[in-house]
Amino acid sequence: MDTSDFVTKAVTPLIEPILDEMDLELVDIEYLSEHGRWVLRIFVDKEEGVTVGDCTRVSREIGDLIDVQDHIPHEYVLEVSSPGLDRPLKKEKDIMRAIGRKVRVKMGKPLDGRRNFTGYLRKFQDATLYLEVENTQVGLDWRHVEKANLVYEFDD
Repeated sequence: MDTSDFVTKAVTPLIEPILDEMDLELVDIEYLSEHGRWVLRIFVDKEEGVTVGDCTRVSREIGDLIDVQDHIPHEYVLEVSSPGLDRPLKKEKDIMRAIGRKVRVKMGKPLDGRRNFTGYLRKFQDATLYLEVENTQVGLDWRHVEKANLVYEFDD
């Protein structure tokens, strides 16, 4: 297990109960090196959207806890933010909320020579995403999805 996986797996159970108490959902955690510094990026959300104040509160609540637990072997920067308009789909509940919406999916294993699909998510059943892509339904095996995100559509 590399350092990034170790840190995300160690931090997740620490912060989820705190986020639950704050009525926030943990969407994703990234731990990576950017421009010569380590960054722990935590994405949170809630039904009505996340404010800057929410992110500041989360940062204050969890920053010291993470440091005290000493799961991170070197200096790092903690960033807390919303998942943005192109929210990643990581968990089954993310997928279920995205039904009917436009999504972008990158497959780890090509399907008919193609790895990238953009279309409307019509259903999720038996670990398969069913997308309407160019008026055709495509079934994508969730186990082979490398990355999936919402695609924000602006109203005209």
